[in-house]
Amino acid sequence: MKHHVLRPKSAARIAVGIASTAIAASLLAGCSVGASGNAAADSVDKNTAADLTYAIWDQNQVDAINANIKAFNKEYPKIKVNVDVSPWDAYWTKLQTEASSNTLPDLFWMNGPNFDLYASNGKIAPITDQVKSGAIDPKNYSQALDDMYSYKGVQYGVPKDFDTVAVWVNKDLFAQAGVALPDASWTWDEFQKAAAEISSKLKAQGAYGAAGNLAGGQTTYYDTILQAGGNVISDDHAQSQYDTPEAEKGVQFWTDLIASGGSPSVKQLTDTASDKWFTDGKLAMLFDGSWFRSELKGTAPENSTIVLPLPVGQKQATVIHGLTNAVASGSKNLAAAHAFQTFLAGKKAQEQQGDLGAVIPAFNGTQAAFVKSLPSANLQVFIDAVKYAKPLPISKNTAAWNVYETNLLPAAFDGTQTVSSVLSDVASKMNVALAKE
Repeated sequence: MKHHVLRPKSAARIAVGIASTAIAASLLAGCSVGASGNAAADSVDKNTAADLTYAIWDQNQVDAINANIKAFNKEYPKIKVNVDVSPWDAYWTKLQTEASSNTLPDLFWMNGPNFDLYASNGKIAPITDQVKSGAIDPKNYSQALDDMYSYKGVQYGVPKDFDTVAVWVNKDLFAQAGVALPDASWTWDEFQKAAAEISSKLKAQGAYGAAGNLAGGQTTYYDTILQAGGNVISDDHAQSQYDTPEAEKGVQFWTDLIASGGSPSVKQLTDTASDKWFTDGKLAMLFDGSWFRSELKGTAPENSTIVLPLPVGQKQATVIHGLTNAVASGSKNLAAAHAFQTFLAGKKAQEQQGDLGAVIPAFNGTQAAFVKSLPSANLQVFIDAVKYAKPLPISKNTAAWNVYETNLLPAAFDGTQTVSSVLSDVASKMNVALAKE
């Protein structure tokens, strides 16, 4: 969330479209290591020596992570942390292989859609002792996100960050096109009109009005489905909601945007990712998550960019999600790994993440640093969005039905098939996958 076929770098990528049920089979085939044994940070000797591997998928966060490691080493000078960065697709393929052979890295990023699968197969160590000792206090984080990383009443992690979705706007392109900047109360119709007008007026320079990552729902059609008053999956995670009028309206939003010329075509977005269109100065508006702040850093449009809330449909809504730092239950350096996990969950490390504009840190009260990382952009929009945000749609084996979104929805976006027929097919296949859970 492959979830983001077009843009696999994001810290919030949520699905593993390359895997589906094969991951479950592979994990189950592996000799499961019991999820037992963990150590509270305050019980770990400060002279503990270890070499840890910390696996992540976002190169943009490495600077902030290195700052975390430097601060951690002031407390634990003999614990070396090696950061292993893999591209989005390669990350999950590699993790799957390591899980099946019990060779997972000591620590690794885990997201909501995959958590239940790894936790239920005993691949992640719980944080029971850290919570009991007070080294990690779940009350310091959003309850909705914190609950995401509990399985059958056992806590396995706390959110390291959170993300919401808004519209990144290049003010210079609006000015060049002679189109007035919208305000925070704008609507779907106003968004569509601005996108088409900018594309028309800037056609000669190859620029477009708007786009989103249509290969993944978190930053596009999940949000518009929610704004149309619908859902992707039922509250009990048992039934698809794609075959509803509200879902059809939410997906039609993107079909209409492309048909009007307000966005590059599906093929163009496959050839060049939507975020690259924006950072190259060829896109006026981009539906994207808060993590895009780190991708924007150092690019030409950085200082001419502002953020607006998503345009309002029937209601205002955005998806919210966040990652956790998981410790492998089979780690040979379990105590040291838990010590680093605990440090990363703390206020100091979270503030460092925000100061460097890497992510919105999850620790309550540390978000201001993220906003200040680009004062001119009004990043506060992402924080304010929490009050109308809805949890990311997931189930126990989310990837098993994400693959149908990835494979089938492009035919609706480019007009090859009607939106209603495509969504009927997605819902039918998704329900079969959910029934197997």
